[in-house]
Amino acid sequence: MVDDNSPLLGNIVGGTFRHDSFTWKRNKHVLYEILTSSYLNILLVFIPIGILAGIFNPTNSLLVFGANFLAIIPLSAILAYATEELAKQVGSIWSGLLNATLGNAIELIVSILALKEGQVRVVQASMMGSIFSNLLLVTGCCFIFGGWNRVQQSFNTTAAQTMNSLLIISCASLMIPTVFKDTLPDSKRVGIEVLELSRYTSIILLVVYLFFLIFQLKTHHSMFEQVSNAEQEAEPEVASLGKFEAIFFLALSTVLVSICADYLVGSIDDIVIKTGLTKTFVALVLIPIIGNAAEHVTSVYVAVNNKMDLALSVSVGSSIQVALFVLPLMVLIGWIIDIPMSLQFSTFETVILFISVFLSSFLIMDGESNWLEGVMSVAMYFLIAVAFYFYPDI
Repeated sequence: MVDDNSPLLGNIVGGTFRHDSFTWKRNKHVLYEILTSSYLNILLVFIPIGILAGIFNPTNSLLVFGANFLAIIPLSAILAYATEELAKQVGSIWSGLLNATLGNAIELIVSILALKEGQVRVVQASMMGSIFSNLLLVTGCCFIFGGWNRVQQSFNTTAAQTMNSLLIISCASLMIPTVFKDTLPDSKRVGIEVLELSRYTSIILLVVYLFFLIFQLKTHHSMFEQVSNAEQEAEPEVASLGKFEAIFFLALSTVLVSICADYLVGSIDDIVIKTGLTKTFVALVLIPIIGNAAEHVTSVYVAVNNKMDLALSVSVGSSIQVALFVLPLMVLIGWIIDIPMSLQFSTFETVILFISVFLSSFLIMDGESNWLEGVMSVAMYFLIAVAFYFYPDI
């Protein structure tokens, strides 16, 4: 109970705020921590604009799409921050599981909403775009900004190659249904078989992802940790938010993302008509930006501080989460709600995915990076973006 006679510093113990205190001072502190957790939070003003536009002016698809697009970016940053704060308080195993499951929450929410509306092509393209964005754009920017004033940077080759091996498996899992379909004459039966193949493949991929989590978090966790003398001697991180405060902001940001994503997905068809952009380009290039913005900033920040193992675990690790967890999960969710979502992509997309994985593997195989390698990676991403700008919907 707090009254006018309470000590001004009564809610502070040892220089830190008590997490079980719900005074106005504590709430003010928590709000300050949330708002200053990322520079992206300046875009929070677009949340009410996007929601109000979706309610009162749904025919203005450019406003609805643009405002909700910008609104989801800071929400993704808050969701990531709340996840990180909660992870600090639940132990290393649960921390890893939290980051593994919520690391791509934005992609998961947007994809589920798009799938419910029957926008299978949007789901497929956004998943592929997220892989490209993390694997090429985010990783490339890490190499550029981390290495621009250094001769080279080093990182754990074993962990990086393990993650790339998983990407090769996921790449093969997408190529097999595509090649299966392309090498057989078109028929209704072949379409059914591709769908069944995709569903069983998705189950296998989820099992592989489960074993990867065990490998990463339990049996070989030391391979995936950023190791340096400075960090070993540093004091353990103290959470700025209490456990229930972090859960509250996780829930709040998830609800707001769901609302904004619903309006965003609903405006895509009209956006395609009004702008002349293809649905594939919107889903593959634009939508991944909202889910990867926070990760992009985080990865570049830690790369600049010469923590390349951590930077790659965020960028390449996010690609693995999409390929081995989110995409297969979407196929199974489609199976449950009776929407035919498969792992069959166009030949053009699978070839580009293969090239991207090959380039990524080649760049990190020696355990060293420099800014020129980053330029090559980013250039490859923009080549893909330009190609899909001209690529028609299928």
